[in-house]
Order: sequence, then C-alpha cells, then structure tokens
Amino acid sequence: MTQENQHPSPEQENPATEPVSETVAEIPSVKTPEQEISELNQKISELQDNFLRAKAEGENIRRRAVEDIAKAHKFAIESFAEHLVPVTDSLYAALGTDAGDAKAFKEGLEITLKQLLSAFEKGRMTEINPAVGDKFDPHHHQAIASVPSEQESNTVVSVLQRGYTVADRVLRPALVMVSAPK
Repeated sequence: MTQENQHPSPEQENPATEPVSETVAEIPSVKTPEQEISELNQKISELQDNFLRAKAEGENIRRRAVEDIAKAHKFAIESFAEHLVPVTDSLYAALGTDAGDAKAFKEGLEITLKQLLSAFEKGRMTEINPAVGDKFDPHHHQAIASVPSEQESNTVVSVLQRGYTVADRVLRPALVMVSAPK
C-alpha cells in the first residue's frame, strides 16, 4: 500500500458522524396515543369554555337590549312631559285667581296656549289644521260629513276638530266636513 492510502484525509476519516446529527434533528418526536388524546381533550375543553363564554355574552347583550328597549318605552314621554309641566302650572295659576276681568283671563289663556304650542313643537308634535278649500287628504283628515257647497268636490268646507302628528306620524286626524260632488 502506498502512503496516501495509509493516512486517510480528515474528510474521509469519519464520514458517518455528520449525517447522524442531521438525521436526529429531522426525526419528529413520536407521541403516544394517550398524549394525543390528552391534548385533544384539552383543546376540546378550551373550545367548550370559549363557546360557553360567547353564548353567555350573547345572552347578556340580548338581555341588556331588551332592558334598554323597555326603558326607552317607559321613559319616552319624559322629555315631552317636562315641556308640559309649565303649561299645567299656568293653568293652575289661572284657576287660582279670582280676577273678574274677562279680558285679562283671555290674555292669560292665550299665553298658556302659546306655552302649550311651544311644548308641542319641542316634542315634535304639530297641528293638522286645514284651511277651508284645501283638498281632502284621507291620511291627515277624517271626513265627518259631506255637505253641498259651491266649492270644488272633496275639499274642506269646515274644520270641526284639529288633528295632530308626532314626528310625521298621525296621532289624530283632523275632523272635517267636505264638499259633496255636484
């Protein structure tokens, strides 16, 4: 043998040592079926807990919404009522006076009516008071009678009672008499 063959190079000395370390890193750790079952049961428990929490939160939101709606219905009139209290005070004051002057009493009533109309306006309540000769509108007027008239048919002849709307919704239609067809 030659001298080259007797002394192998460092690369040739132990070729199996390097690949062993690479193969150990590549082999995944094998789990036993019991470990996999335990991990899956833990994951199921976490998911069930998250589901129950989300379900409870949904129920709380629903319950709070129902309570909020009930409170809104219960106290919806509160701001409107606050605007009516001064009108009531004025009416009690008028009833409490012994003034025999009809003119002063009428002026007091007119002031009270202005207060009431102001309260209506603040509560988004408007009057339906059609003028004589206006076209009959079945959405805002209720015809009580049809009377012969020189006016065009289906027009307002007289207003018997004013109507009211709240936020563009008819609370009470105006009671009117309309002209009969000729």
